[in-house]
Amino acid sequence: MRTSTLKRWTIGLALLALLLAVLGGLIWGGITGWAPSRKDYPVQGLYVSASDGDLAWPTLAAMGADFAYVRASAGGSTRDPRFAANIKGARLSGMRFGPVHEFSLCAGEAQQAELFITTVPRDPAMLPPVVSLELDEACKSRPDRAMLLGELNTFLNQIENHSGKPALLRISSDFESAYQISDGLARTVWLLGDFVPPDYAAKRWVMWQSSSFYRINGAPQGVRWNVVRP
Repeated sequence: MRTSTLKRWTIGLALLALLLAVLGGLIWGGITGWAPSRKDYPVQGLYVSASDGDLAWPTLAAMGADFAYVRASAGGSTRDPRFAANIKGARLSGMRFGPVHEFSLCAGEAQQAELFITTVPRDPAMLPPVVSLELDEACKSRPDRAMLLGELNTFLNQIENHSGKPALLRISSDFESAYQISDGLARTVWLLGDFVPPDYAAKRWVMWQSSSFYRINGAPQGVRWNVVRP
């Protein structure tokens, strides 16, 4: 009798675990498959780097990606190994495309500008360049705000002279909290916030990263999905 009861409990727990796993999968699928409404945000696209793997650009375009921002460089010495291939793929798919530099507090502004300029060709078809500003735990340098604003101004002047277009600042909430960058530089901003439109900057965002793990056909894993304010 005791063995029979234990067996029923074991089967019941196994079925409950299976049900919870199925429900969890459905919920996670709903989360990773969510993007803001096209009615509210007609222009949507992705931000990619080599870490996103091999991308099927025609499929991404067919699934609704209107543009792609592509990581070109980071810090003072890192060139994204898939930058040229990703730019070519986006171009051939009919998307608009642009370059991103991930700015580091542990490298000089002149060195970073030179890296970007020697990585990204002059191309009138490109969207304005983006400077991504996020705190990196591996970099312990924390210059004061006045010094950083001066360094960023120097960097921006050089890459804007190269591209012929004003840059866009992609700012994380922790970086904005530390330096109030949106209030210190006269540039439009791209803010980050999964599912909820962000409001942590001193000015309205022009672009919003609405999901950091959006699943879309054409990408082997979740991508950073973004919308443009109408």
